[in-house]
Amino acid sequence: MSGAATQAEELEQAQGAFNEPSETGISSQISAFWSAWNSLADSPNSEAAKEGVVAAGERLASAFNQLGAQLSTVSSQAGEQYAARTSATGEVQDMANQVAQLNGQIKLAEEAGQPPNDMLDRRDLLLDKLSSLANVTVTQQHDGTDTVTFGDAEKPLVEGTTVNWPQTLTAAAGGQLGALLGLTGPTGALTSIQSGLDEVAATLAASVNALHTSTPFFSGTTAATLKVVVKPSEVQTSSTKAAGGNDVALAIAKLRGGTAEQGYSALVEQVGSSVQGAKNEQANLQTTLTAIGNQRQSVSGVSLDEEMTNLISFQRAYQASARTLTAMDSMLETLIEHTGVVGL
Repeated sequence: MSGAATQAEELEQAQGAFNEPSETGISSQISAFWSAWNSLADSPNSEAAKEGVVAAGERLASAFNQLGAQLSTVSSQAGEQYAARTSATGEVQDMANQVAQLNGQIKLAEEAGQPPNDMLDRRDLLLDKLSSLANVTVTQQHDGTDTVTFGDAEKPLVEGTTVNWPQTLTAAAGGQLGALLGLTGPTGALTSIQSGLDEVAATLAASVNALHTSTPFFSGTTAATLKVVVKPSEVQTSSTKAAGGNDVALAIAKLRGGTAEQGYSALVEQVGSSVQGAKNEQANLQTTLTAIGNQRQSVSGVSLDEEMTNLISFQRAYQASARTLTAMDSMLETLIEHTGVVGL
C-alpha cells in the first residue's frame, strides 16, 4: 500500500513537470518551432524570419532544459527521502530501537507473570509503521520477544534487544523505501522517463542538424544540454546559393509530426499510464489493508470492549460516591437545624 502510494506521488510530480497540454509545454514549443521554419520557407531572405527561427529554437531548447531539470529534481528528492529515512538517525533506526526496548520490557513482564498487553500493542503499532517503509516479517520467540526481518536486508533488523542497522536494501524491499529505490534505479520509472526525454531531445537535434548542414543548428544530446548554437545570419535556408532558395527550410518544416514529436507524445502517454496504474494499485491495496486492519483489531492486545466496560464501571462508581456525599451533606444540614449547632 505505502509503496504504491509513494510511486503514485512521485510519478504525479513527474507528470506535473511536463505541464501538458499548455502553451509553455514542449508540444506547443516544438509546434511553434516548425511553424517558424515554415514562415522562413515562405520568406527565405527575411532576416526577421531567421531571427524567428532562432528564437523559437531557443524557447524549445529552454523547455527541454527546464523539464530535464525538474525531472532530475524529482529523482534527487526521492533519493534524499530514502537517505533520510535509512540514516543512522532516521525513522528505521528510531523505530527499531523502540521495538528492541519493548522486547526487553515484554520479556521481563512475561517472566514476572504480568500481562504486557499495552506494550504488545505499542510494539505492534511500531511494526505496522515499519511495514509501511519495507516488507516486514515477524517471528515471535518463546520469551515473548519478536525477531523482525526488514525488506531484503541481510540480517534481521531486530533480534531481541539488538538492532542491526544500517543495512543495504534494494527495490525488492517493498514499501516506501523499495518504491523510492525502484523509481530511481537503472530501470526505474523516473530513470526511464528522464532517458525517454533525453532520447527525444537527441532525435530532434539530430534530425534538424542532418538537414541544416552548413553548421549545426543544435548542440547537445540530452534535454539538459540541448542548445541553439547558430546566429540568425547563419541560418541555412537552401542547399544551394540560388537566390530565394528554400529547400532546407521546407525540409525542416516538414519534420513536423515526425520521430521526435511521436517520441514525445509516446513519453507523455507513458507517464500518464504509469500514474494511473500506480493509483489503481493503491486503491486495490487500500481495500485489502482495511480488511486486514479490521481482523487485527479484533485480536488486539488491549480489548476496546473491555476498556469501555471498565470506563463505564469507573463512571458508575464515581456517580455512586457523589450520591453518598450528597446524602451526608443533607444529613449534616438537618442535624444542624434541629440541634441549633452553628459553625465557629
